[in-house]
Amino acid sequence: MLWLSEVLIQGTDLESFEDLKEELKKRARGGELFFQMDVKPPFPDTPDGWEDKLEAAFTTRQE
Repeated sequence: MLWLSEVLIQGTDLESFEDLKEELKKRARGGELFFQMDVKPPFPDTPDGWEDKLEAAFTTRQE
């Protein structure tokens, strides 16, 4: 199980919500199957509906 808080702690180079989405895509392509959101991303550009956007990034796994 991949937790959002884990991604944020490990992703010290993440600077934006877009960086976070790309990291989730990378993790999904790397074999992660399940993703759980346990915190709100701390980035100033985090949009409304961020949960749906992160879920879409993780499940589509597009390059």
